[in-house]
Amino acid sequence: MPPPPPTLPDELLEEIFLRLPPNEPACLVRASLASKLWLSLLSGTSFNSRYRQFHDAPPMLGFVYSRPPFSGSVVPSFVPTTKFGAHSNPDRTSDVLDCRHGRVLLLDTGVAPMELVVWDPMTGRHARRELCVSEGYRYNGYVATVLCAVAGCDHRACHEGPFRIALLRVDMSHGGCVASACVSSAEVGEWSDKCSRVDLETQYAVIEPRPPVLVDGALYFMLWYNWDILKILKYDLDSNCLSLLDASMVGVSTHSAAILTAMEDGSLGFAHQEGLTLNLWSGTIGSDGAATWTQRRVINLKDVLPIQNPKQTLRLIGLVEGSDILFVIMDLGIYEINLKSLRCKKIWKRERLCAFIPYMSFYDPRERIRPSDAAY
Repeated sequence: MPPPPPTLPDELLEEIFLRLPPNEPACLVRASLASKLWLSLLSGTSFNSRYRQFHDAPPMLGFVYSRPPFSGSVVPSFVPTTKFGAHSNPDRTSDVLDCRHGRVLLLDTGVAPMELVVWDPMTGRHARRELCVSEGYRYNGYVATVLCAVAGCDHRACHEGPFRIALLRVDMSHGGCVASACVSSAEVGEWSDKCSRVDLETQYAVIEPRPPVLVDGALYFMLWYNWDILKILKYDLDSNCLSLLDASMVGVSTHSAAILTAMEDGSLGFAHQEGLTLNLWSGTIGSDGAATWTQRRVINLKDVLPIQNPKQTLRLIGLVEGSDILFVIMDLGIYEINLKSLRCKKIWKRERLCAFIPYMSFYDPRERIRPSDAAY
């Protein structure tokens, strides 16, 4: 009888499994099905912790989007970019507001009063918060985001933990515009007292309906004054303080596709696209709260994307926060651009979109078999 095949020590197996790519969760699934030993090893708490530390930032498993009204369906959809399927896609008429720390934030417009819904695509769990409304003001726009509520968390695997929702509103009153912000508590979901309102010193301002960016404990939002002047609102989460920053840059207007970014070095950044030219800026916030902007790169997208027609319709639509990954939409589809390598890949067919927000999370097969009907 031949001897049994040699087996590798558990420590060596772990070192091999650590190098399986996190953006291809099917690799972990196949390995866990090979033997009971491998299943026990891959499903252990120790390995999962080491795996997340080894790969650091969570990978992109897909993206969420919503279509414009009257386009057939406005129910938000999850589109996997790997072999990962979302658990329990929302079945209500909702708008996608943001996606952060493994959770998706939706606005349910099918109930009165409207509610914010926090959905976990990994498990299907969801929680609801009634939308905080202003009294005595006329609505002129809002942006909200969902955040992990655990201090010091590395956000690699916190999507089932406590969370907060930060809400910024721009309202019109007495011929002017004011901005206010508040945060829901992690325990019972009640809203905090609003921070002091900021007079925007203009008769008309519109908040850009894009997710904010999180940089060093503060959220940053884009505002347009009279449709052609760009400003940035900063909301410091720790101090519950709202302030206004200048973003006057040559060539930036509502005719440009512009987004705020969180740079890999932890600083605030800005990207805007004019035609086939992509301009990248970095910002420095001084002690007096003033912002100084420096242009870092200018990229000709014609040299990056498979564009046959130089007049091709192109629009900058999103980014992966804290990375060099941007997304653009063309007539041919949605493309992911790596600004380091200047390489691109098509990730989806073209659609009319209201929102495009990447979903970042580590895949954990154990969480896929838990009950998904309980709110968290």
